[in-house]
Amino acid sequence: MKNGEQRIEFTLNGDKTSVTFPTFKTLLEVLREELNLTGTKHGCELGECGACAVLVDGKPVLSCLMLAVEADGTKVTTVEGLADDARLHPLQEAFADCGAAQCGYCTPGFLCTAKALLDKKPDANRREISEALAGNICRCTGYIQIFEAVEQAAAKMAVKK
Repeated sequence: MKNGEQRIEFTLNGDKTSVTFPTFKTLLEVLREELNLTGTKHGCELGECGACAVLVDGKPVLSCLMLAVEADGTKVTTVEGLADDARLHPLQEAFADCGAAQCGYCTPGFLCTAKALLDKKPDANRREISEALAGNICRCTGYIQIFEAVEQAAAKMAVKK
């Protein structure tokens, strides 16, 4: 390891991972630039748009505001980790079915944030969905399709249990 570099070990999308990177990098930068997971998007890089949201220990985190060194020993889930054995997560299916992903730039952040909500509150109502997703900005859909997609996914997930 060179001076000014850090090595961390964490669970990434279910797999034990270790990575070395310059100490100053954010989790967003390490995911995209060091680990080639480009589903997590660079948005505002100020923590205001939600495009970079990932799950850290099951909670939504804005990866542009988290130093990668803080992920050491955690469990990180990106949008790439939502699918299970090449089967889309019910949220991913519902976003496609409801037209909730138009340009798609904000979608990974919405998906990760919605997953955290449904994991915590599988029967979330429209108000709770709206509140949970309030930190995610979409410039295309007007949000109704997104809320409908989360509701549809919750219903599908409830049937599977």
